[in-house]
Amino acid sequence: MKYLAAYLLLTIGGNTAPAAKDVSALLATVGIEAEAERIESLIAQLAGKDINELIAEGTSKLASVPSGGAAAAPAAGGAAAATEAKAEEKKEEAKEESDDDMGFGLFD
Repeated sequence: MKYLAAYLLLTIGGNTAPAAKDVSALLATVGIEAEAERIESLIAQLAGKDINELIAEGTSKLASVPSGGAAAAPAAGGAAAATEAKAEEKKEEAKEESDDDMGFGLFD
């Protein structure tokens, strides 16, 4: 990931086709020892490709990946709200039961 980040920083800085030595030099400025094989592999995979197009393609692919949390609620519709309401009821029942178990609190 650090090699890709360095490559992207170099392209944003105006170097449209960073070489392995450019990536190594950038990483060296922050004290990272670069592995030449990994950088060469990255350069070979990105050779002749437009970074902006790759980012756009990756973003569209990420949009189709399901994620938990808020993204699942709109897709589920009312079912998510019903499930949430049931979970809230169970929490309240569990709280009531734990308060009534002995009839007094720890510091009473």
